[in-house]
Amino acid sequence: MPDRPQLERLCIHETVDEKIPIQAFADAFADLDVPVEIVGDDEEFDRTDAVASFRPREAFLDAGWTHCIRAGYDEFDTEAHEAAGVPLTNSTGIHDTTVGELAIGYMVSLARMLHIYRDHQNDNDWLAEPPYERPFTVENEQVCVVGLGTLGQGVAERADALGMDVVGVRRSDEPVPGVSELYHPDDLHEAISDARFVVIAVPHTPETEGMFSTAEFETMRDDAYLINIARGPIADEDALIDALDDGTIAGAGLDVFETEPLPEDNPLWDFEEVIISPHRGSATNRYHLDIADLVMEIFHQYQAGEELRNRVA
Repeated sequence: MPDRPQLERLCIHETVDEKIPIQAFADAFADLDVPVEIVGDDEEFDRTDAVASFRPREAFLDAGWTHCIRAGYDEFDTEAHEAAGVPLTNSTGIHDTTVGELAIGYMVSLARMLHIYRDHQNDNDWLAEPPYERPFTVENEQVCVVGLGTLGQGVAERADALGMDVVGVRRSDEPVPGVSELYHPDDLHEAISDARFVVIAVPHTPETEGMFSTAEFETMRDDAYLINIARGPIADEDALIDALDDGTIAGAGLDVFETEPLPEDNPLWDFEEVIISPHRGSATNRYHLDIADLVMEIFHQYQAGEELRNRVA
């Protein structure tokens, strides 16, 4: 983009505060060589402005570049950005550690029954000896990671470090560190059939919506657990509830759902062997710094006329 004016200001839109502390986010750009301003809906922009925002605004089409601070950019009108010639980038590719740790947490908790012990703690109840065969270690257990992008590789790296047998599903046959065997998506059933844990880490696209349904749950072991850290619609929720209800699979760790927040009357709340978290895979006390590092990287790419990381429009 050598024909574009240089950026002279970074504007942080007030909607950023819906996700991360806005002032701390602004302070993270102290070393940037242009002014950093927190702005509202009354702000006007020109081609020398960069904008970081949680939600879209039509006014951003007058800026030089817009960054969506979340990975999901569905609300942003990509066609409008392309027509206006205003690059749009998103915040994918920075969640390998945060989401990877969450997936590992699910697996260890489900294996060692930590979630059940906590339930009994809430009732001041000393749990009687569980069935001998129920608790197990994750070491030497097989985990199938479906999707080996940033999220999947974050899970694979940490699972491998715990001594798990990691297999993966991806279109490319390029080796992935820590993954012992790769399967093409066409061979999904073969990939998941022997795994104790199946981790969904693919993006939500028309092709992946409903990727896991009755046939997939029936293919899984009856002592297997589904982990979904990607997007809710990738797993058919009704089919998952049926599979849990009739013992087709043993349980699940879920951070994402078809409807969020998860409705109070959803049956998933009631399964002892299901761990639910409220779509907080990236929630840590330094998430604003992770995003700021990415924004600064793209900012410098823009100024240098280079290809922008995570460009979606």
